Amino acid sequence: MKPCFFLFLFLALTASSLAAANEPIQIGSRRELFADSFLIDHFNGTRLQLQTPRDEGVAFQFDRPWEGLFSGYATLVTLPDGRLRAYYRGKAVANKDGSEEEVTCCAESTDGRHWTKPELGLYEVMGTRKNNVVLMKANTATHNFSPFRDERPGVPEEERFKAFGGTMQGGGLTAWKSPDGLRWEQISPEPVITKAMVPYKYMFDSQNVPFWSAAEGKYVAYYRVFEGGIRRIVRSESQDFRQWSAPVLMEYRNPEVQAPVEHLYTNQTHPYFRAPHLYVSIAARFMPGRRVLTDEQAAAIHVNPGYFKDTSDAIFMTTRPVEGAAHANVYDRTFLEGFIRGGIGAQNWVSRTNYPALNVVPTGPNEMSVFVNQDYAQPTAHMRRYSLRTDGFASLHCGYAGGHAVTKPLVFAGRELALNFSTSAAGGVKAGFEDADGKAVPGFGVEDCVMQIGNELDRKVAWKSGTDVSALAGKTVRLRFSMKDADIFSFQFTP
Repeated sequence: MKPCFFLFLFLALTASSLAAANEPIQIGSRRELFADSFLIDHFNGTRLQLQTPRDEGVAFQFDRPWEGLFSGYATLVTLPDGRLRAYYRGKAVANKDGSEEEVTCCAESTDGRHWTKPELGLYEVMGTRKNNVVLMKANTATHNFSPFRDERPGVPEEERFKAFGGTMQGGGLTAWKSPDGLRWEQISPEPVITKAMVPYKYMFDSQNVPFWSAAEGKYVAYYRVFEGGIRRIVRSESQDFRQWSAPVLMEYRNPEVQAPVEHLYTNQTHPYFRAPHLYVSIAARFMPGRRVLTDEQAAAIHVNPGYFKDTSDAIFMTTRPVEGAAHANVYDRTFLEGFIRGGIGAQNWVSRTNYPALNVVPTGPNEMSVFVNQDYAQPTAHMRRYSLRTDGFASLHCGYAGGHAVTKPLVFAGRELALNFSTSAAGGVKAGFEDADGKAVPGFGVEDCVMQIGNELDRKVAWKSGTDVSALAGKTVRLRFSMKDADIFSFQFTP
């Protein structure tokens, strides 16, 4: 082919990419969180600020004989009646991954604060059927069993719950089904994601996360591999949970600096329950060889000798695959700092502790919680609860001096604008509409907005003419948030 053809093709692709980048973001009536930099065009005296989860104490101990020091890889599932069920590996001894001593256990709660361990009678473990075990002796699947409740329209009731489990030594990831999340059977005798499908030397040796994505209309999975000696995350897709696409390596993006490639032991990627188009990832960041404790400190807390010469914490990321190819295989790491730090005391600074459970869940009308595996490899091993304000992973923050932020061009559907926000007594928030060129829309600019003061999850914003903004629905607009000593956590256009 002639060189001019390639030039033409390059220019055409470049023009297409630029056109896509300039298209307004179609947010419709979905809830948008300030959990990453996706929506913001520019800041002036404002910034995105990661919030700090509140330590609410021990949720439950890993205190059954078949649980113990090496329990972990937990998943939280909300049941149809509102109860929470935690699934986790029970393991009392340190031995190889996928050993027959590993079992999958469960605990249940009506509020996230008080937990019980049901006596299911499904398996005999250590001489008794009075136990909370839902799976055992399953060819390495109990090492990292990760269930979810399948909300796919038309899913057969006998497959209402599904799960992945398995290791490289077991041949790959096996698929499981259950009508109630307690009685499990394998969907097919062979792994659905095999070693041969994944072009990496090591894979699967962590919690591997599948779910049904209502936003994408397909099953997706995020799972662990090693790439260049670093623990990384890949993504695969499926229409039926049986046939899976080849994995694609996830990359990291920060709006200001080169995002670091760090060891992420677990990824815990899942749709946020109030905004399912946004996947949040509260991942375990592992720091191999970063030793904190002395031998004497380790002996004092009775940690297993093989598990105190590394350390770890939890970080926060997002990914937005519904926004197109440019976002599908990218984690937004707007926040590089730790999300949940190790607590006070030597017990919090051992190897493989501070690993978050999969799924953030509601635990009150104004609250959500993330659960964290702590005191790993110690007699005090337990699951701990951390709480956040609803939607409150991060915020658009402004200090006392005041400032503003302006969104990229967007198109919404709805009649009223609702804010989840908080101000001081001296602070406040105003919202205004501008056209794509940044010119205030008459009657709906910041100067026309009634000052919003207080602390609410669902405040309807008013202008001089009232709260009805339906005249602007379907048009390309920008939102300007003018603020002082305030935080905005999310917004949504409602009917």
